[in-house]
Amino acid sequence: MDSIMLWAVILLSCMVIGGFFMIRKFLKVLPKNDGKSKLDWQNHWVEASRHLWSDESKAFLDKLVKPVPGPFRDIAKHTIAAEIGRIALEEGSSEVTRDHCIKGYISATPKRDNKFLVAFLNKNQIDYKPYEHLMQK
Repeated sequence: MDSIMLWAVILLSCMVIGGFFMIRKFLKVLPKNDGKSKLDWQNHWVEASRHLWSDESKAFLDKLVKPVPGPFRDIAKHTIAAEIGRIALEEGSSEVTRDHCIKGYISATPKRDNKFLVAFLNKNQIDYKPYEHLMQK
């Protein structure tokens, strides 16, 4: 009887965890007031800024998302790339720079991930002082 209860708890836990991620994905697909969902806007910014990306900026983005676990890395990379593209297009830049990548990473990720960014920037000897005000938001 104990093993049945254990497996019931394990099964229920797995279903709750899976349901949580499914609901999060579902909420991203729901359209907002403007008729586009969060995923639609991400795809728009990625496609609109595709011509601005150089090999160097793509490599820098790959380095930024390297700490993200493998199964989530592609989704995180797409989300961050969309935010970087939005920033670059709104600034009217001719290409995506490291500055855009760092700003996009900060605004696309939760505040708790800033410590990973700071460690990455310190490791690569990049001054993060100009971005501290963005990390406080």
